[in-house]
Amino acid sequence: MTPQSISELVAGVKDDVIGWRRHLHQNPELSFQEENTSQYVYNILESFGGLELSRPTKTSVVARLIGKQPGKVLAIRADMDALPILEDTSFEFKSSNPGVMHACGHDGHTAMLLGTAKILTGLKEHLVGEVRFLFQHAEELFPGGASQMVAAGVMEGVGQVIGIHLKSMMEPGIVSVQTGPVNAAPDTFHVRIIGSGGHAAYPHTTVDSVLIAAQAITNLQHIVSRNKDPLDRLVLSVTRIMGGTADNVIPGCVEFGGTVRSYNPALRDNVPEWMERIIKGVTAAHGATYEFEYTRGYDPVVNDDEVTKIVEETLKGVFGEERVVNGPPTMGGEDFSAFQKAAPGTFFQVGAGYGPKESWHPHHHPKFAINEDALPVGVEAFVNLAFRLLQD
Repeated sequence: MTPQSISELVAGVKDDVIGWRRHLHQNPELSFQEENTSQYVYNILESFGGLELSRPTKTSVVARLIGKQPGKVLAIRADMDALPILEDTSFEFKSSNPGVMHACGHDGHTAMLLGTAKILTGLKEHLVGEVRFLFQHAEELFPGGASQMVAAGVMEGVGQVIGIHLKSMMEPGIVSVQTGPVNAAPDTFHVRIIGSGGHAAYPHTTVDSVLIAAQAITNLQHIVSRNKDPLDRLVLSVTRIMGGTADNVIPGCVEFGGTVRSYNPALRDNVPEWMERIIKGVTAAHGATYEFEYTRGYDPVVNDDEVTKIVEETLKGVFGEERVVNGPPTMGGEDFSAFQKAAPGTFFQVGAGYGPKESWHPHHHPKFAINEDALPVGVEAFVNLAFRLLQD
């Protein structure tokens, strides 16, 4: 198959892909709750014929397309879950499920992989080896659907794995391919500062948990600025704080939490120890106590050098060198790393900025939107890569 012939096939499924995406966008479901979504995907895949379908978990779908001749196995992944966000757009197909929204592009990811499956099913006689389509649940919520699917055996025999993430803050049609680090490890933490409450008019009779929590939060930022090598990527963000019930009452305890993002495994191991040392010191200095919980999230997404080289060369041949860029790593997390632990793989991005650049909105925003012209770009990339990677 030539890139030109594939491009013509992609044009033929564009309307289907957009229609699937809009249905999914209008009917979003949260992580681990994608029952209607997964059934919708299953039914569409079943209509193609020629696929071996299975449900490795309650809300995921796997489709196996086995070619005419035996060969390698390539896995292609798309995530399907939405976010607990109230959509603030005027699209006719906006969410019909209040408080739930596809604000990260997973509806587009799923539609692109359905389009890829439809085209490749029609080209089954030309395939050497197997393409395994992974429609994953629960990317947004730890422990994540990827690790559950791997545990269910979906990566057995897989030689390589690829995936795409649409990017709302990147020019539509641009493809970003990175060698090495792509997404950081997203860990979380929860802290409870326990003091002794009392009347706000008599602070000397209390152990002020609000003031102590404020000092702890401020001092935690020293980890990023003073404890680690400036060349090592690290984010420590306190994102929530809770305490107090009245203006004239100093509360007995204050709770706060947030996230830590990193790439370096040794640095990742050190951060909880550094955090607890600071929290312990601040609370002890003021006569308070504390509780500290630290949860490790997904591993970093790190692209395989050899697979990425093939992906980059292939996509430059399909789209032209000017449209394929080497974007920087981000501190966002992604559980695609679970698939990469089972097989070498590459995770790359397709630009999907919607409308004028000044009106673009980031992922996880109530006004998030994608340019649907990016969808056939993803399909075209997947189909070309399927032939190239199985051939190599």
